Amino acid sequence: MSNLFKATLLLGCLLWQSAGLAGDTGWLTSPRNDHAKVRLLADRSTPDHTRILLEVALESGWKTYWHSPGEGGIAPQILWDGPVGDFQWHWPTPRPFEVAGLSTQGYDDAVRFPLSLSYPAGQPLTGTLRLSTCSNVCILTDYPFTLAVDGQAPAGFDFAWAQAMSTLPQPLPADTRVALGYQHNQLQLRAERADGWQAPSLFIDALEGAEFGKPVIDVQGNTLIARVPVSDGWQGDAPDLRGQRLGLLLASGEQAWQTSATIAGPLPLPTQGHSLFWLLGAALLGGLILNLMPCVLPVLALKLGTVLQQQEREQRQVRKQFLAASAGILASFWVLAAMSSLLRATQGAVGWGIQFQSAGFIGFMVAVTLLFCANLLGLFEIRLPSSLSTRLATRGGNGLGGHFLQGSFATLLATPCSAPFLGTAVAFALAAPLGQLWLIFTALGLGMSLPWLLVAALPRLALWLPKPGRWMVHLRILLGLMMLGSSLWLASLLGNHLGSTATGWLMAAMVLLLLVGILWRYGIRGATLALALSALIGGALLLGGALTAQGSGGVDRVAWQPLSERAIADALAQNKRVFVDVTADWCVTCKANKYNVLLRDEVQSALSAPDVVALRGDWSRPNDAISAFLRQRGAAAVPFNQIYGPGLPEGEILSPLLDRADLLIVLKKAGLIQPASQF
Repeated sequence: MSNLFKATLLLGCLLWQSAGLAGDTGWLTSPRNDHAKVRLLADRSTPDHTRILLEVALESGWKTYWHSPGEGGIAPQILWDGPVGDFQWHWPTPRPFEVAGLSTQGYDDAVRFPLSLSYPAGQPLTGTLRLSTCSNVCILTDYPFTLAVDGQAPAGFDFAWAQAMSTLPQPLPADTRVALGYQHNQLQLRAERADGWQAPSLFIDALEGAEFGKPVIDVQGNTLIARVPVSDGWQGDAPDLRGQRLGLLLASGEQAWQTSATIAGPLPLPTQGHSLFWLLGAALLGGLILNLMPCVLPVLALKLGTVLQQQEREQRQVRKQFLAASAGILASFWVLAAMSSLLRATQGAVGWGIQFQSAGFIGFMVAVTLLFCANLLGLFEIRLPSSLSTRLATRGGNGLGGHFLQGSFATLLATPCSAPFLGTAVAFALAAPLGQLWLIFTALGLGMSLPWLLVAALPRLALWLPKPGRWMVHLRILLGLMMLGSSLWLASLLGNHLGSTATGWLMAAMVLLLLVGILWRYGIRGATLALALSALIGGALLLGGALTAQGSGGVDRVAWQPLSERAIADALAQNKRVFVDVTADWCVTCKANKYNVLLRDEVQSALSAPDVVALRGDWSRPNDAISAFLRQRGAAAVPFNQIYGPGLPEGEILSPLLDRADLLIVLKKAGLIQPASQF
């Protein structure tokens, strides 16, 4: 009996030892944490390779973390008792969480981690799993374990392993393009995928010295755009991340892909905070306001002149003419949309009014406006052959092509202007998917066409003009002088290309040519008109001198420095305020800002303060650095003004039409250090 008892006891001990050293730890718990349990299963698939499945089961409301936890938490880890080789921890696709206002990424409910390593045969694996679990509170728990890896694999191990491996993200497909950018305290991502994005999410690996917040994700067509706040982990400024390699995990529905990319400078992303419907409304309003800008007034004068020249202004005829002009405006905006699409496809510079950076385009516009001026002054008439005129009339054309061209010409002259609402809509359009780009440009064209369409709908508005008479001759002269002003303004833009001396001689030659033409056409009678023209030009020059004399005798006392990202960063590092002014000679709104705001005494004094750095970028001619600077801030037109400072480390963009009081208020706010957010 005694021998039988001893044999039974020995057999039980052997079975117990076998179970204790099996490839399955069973569920491990801790008296300090009753919200989680873990289990490890092992299989030696080859003599030198061991596979381990780590299972974690969590109670409802509890979670653990990915290898990069986010703004809080600790990733699970194993502390081995002895040396192991080639240890790899494979991480399934996580989920985003928010814990106590912090953005984290990890797992809830249950998760399986596939692990692999090299380990000598004949010895059990021992170590401690350190697991962080969080709900309203966080608990860090150690789970010691022992695994036998030389025996038979636990039942169903291969199936469980295959299931766990299927939850891992895949390599990024070749047809998916990812770009990373960085500007002050913000990581930017643009990802394009032919199949689009469904319920996307983004997970970011950790970088030394930087802490990533919750991504703000926007999907536009097949493009995913993400903006991620970055800090140093203590609510301070993040380091410059440009040039560093960053690991990413992108998920779309049930699919997930893992990749890495080098962080470049800021990306040209569309502006935030406005829906497409809001932007379409802004485009309509911005296009409408273009009719009030000085750029378009000469063409409106031309249109008025053509109506006045009609002896019998029938409603039907007036309607056709204004509809043709509206069609010209819309067609021109579609041409601009097509050019923008082509430039984007070829990686060219895209911006509103950039054609005025071309000397050839400016020269062409000078010639056209000068011809229109000469025509309005009666120096020549454009007459079509009688056969062509008859053909146009019998086919219902009635010269509508000319009205179409007037609308197109108005659009070309409107592009130097960046009126309120227009800049926001254009900036969004030039960075948005192509479908939205065309929608925005169509809305701009419709907005600018509204006054023309109104006359087409109610032709009586045009018929209210006085009947033809001698007063029309005087009005045509006035309209011609207005067109001459536009021509001289366009010619002045050539100063950046030809030099001030050559441009001055060109403008003098234009005026002299018109004076000779007037004397030749009208003889002695034209002397009065020539004298009036000379007096008007002289008065305009004197008025221009008076305007530039505003604000401290017309002298700009601000010590402007060249604009660059480095200059902004250096000024902020010294706790200084920064005023950014991007302008161009061809920008009418920029001139208005200069004379009405920037040259005022109080603004000059504020920008000359010791703690203010004034930076200016001149976009009169093509400049890749300035184009990139504008794109990085979601802008596509000038004027562009922005203010930085200790109180505005990310900068605040001002309205295209500057307001003196607003500028001074924002500049003062930039000097106030804002309190850090509390978590």
